[in-house]
Amino acid sequence: MRRYSCACAFFLLALAAPAGAQNSLLSSQLAGWQASGPATTVKPNDLGPAWAHWEEGEQILLESGIVKILDRPYKKGADQLGLRLYQFKDPSSAYEFYTFAVVPGMQPLGVGELSAIRQDDARLLVGNFVIQAGLSDHLSAKALQDVADALKTHADQTPLPAIRSYLPTEGRVFGSEKYAAGPQGFQDAAKLLGRPEIAGLANEVGFERDDAEAMFAQYHTGKGEAVLLLIEYPTPQLAELHLHHFDTDLSPSSKQAGTTVERKASLLSLVLKPSSAAYAESLRNAIRYQTEVTWNEPTHKLTDPPWLVILGRILIMTLLFMGLAVAIGAAFGGVRVLLKMIFPGKVFDRPGQMDVLQLGLSSKRIDSRDFY
Repeated sequence: MRRYSCACAFFLLALAAPAGAQNSLLSSQLAGWQASGPATTVKPNDLGPAWAHWEEGEQILLESGIVKILDRPYKKGADQLGLRLYQFKDPSSAYEFYTFAVVPGMQPLGVGELSAIRQDDARLLVGNFVIQAGLSDHLSAKALQDVADALKTHADQTPLPAIRSYLPTEGRVFGSEKYAAGPQGFQDAAKLLGRPEIAGLANEVGFERDDAEAMFAQYHTGKGEAVLLLIEYPTPQLAELHLHHFDTDLSPSSKQAGTTVERKASLLSLVLKPSSAAYAESLRNAIRYQTEVTWNEPTHKLTDPPWLVILGRILIMTLLFMGLAVAIGAAFGGVRVLLKMIFPGKVFDRPGQMDVLQLGLSSKRIDSRDFY
């Protein structure tokens, strides 16, 4: 609920922003393209007709943290380019919506790190921007590369979620990768990939409470097929706790279909309805997730000095100690002699105040002055 409230606040601030601030992203001149109309703000509920699976689209936008949506048409000679820019609070939020916007059946576009196209409809991820572009029939990907480079200077370049790199590459169906940072994205991904029984576990993942994130992908090879779900937690303890929850909450039909869940450090992996147990095991073994222990405390290296240095230090400290002892002895004796000269018989050498115990071994009486 807190994420939805923040997203609504972002969206309301965007609507209240001056027109000049909204047009700064889709400027009148963009990578050699000339704007053929003004930049307009689009509301999420106006996007439905443009999407084939927009049933949960508005909730996905709010969950992802939408800031604003801008539309602007462009021209370059006889060529036309329609751009719709979705601005999100950070690249991870934009990535969640991008994976929602790209579906199986689309083809890689080859523009930047993440892009896809189907006929004349292209989708690109540039930092915290998701760009939807309507292309003329004969326009090449190079045209969108220039546009992406121009927008990249305004985008947030924070790294994308690390969990996306854990997915195996062999047999992965392009467009099936779905990233979820909240329950709405999780439910939508499970439904789109044909695993609606998993959608009911969205509240058990712990997105808000435990800061979890999830990644889906569909796999199809000659050896088999399955849907792989990865869920990462901040600590292994949280992952172990949710491992027991999932093992308990998985329906008997899912378990009978071969769905299994395992933990490795802070990562849970669920292979959903695999074609065979052997393929599920091979898919899980291909997950590219490694753990390592790092020591972040400051360290220093202890080394023993050479023997000559050690002996030299011992000799110097011994001489210093001997010199100090001689100096203290001379000072003590000098002060005593000086006091005896200035105050004879008053500080030292006071025979009248001295008592000597005698054993009587000799008849001669001890004279106390003999001690001085």
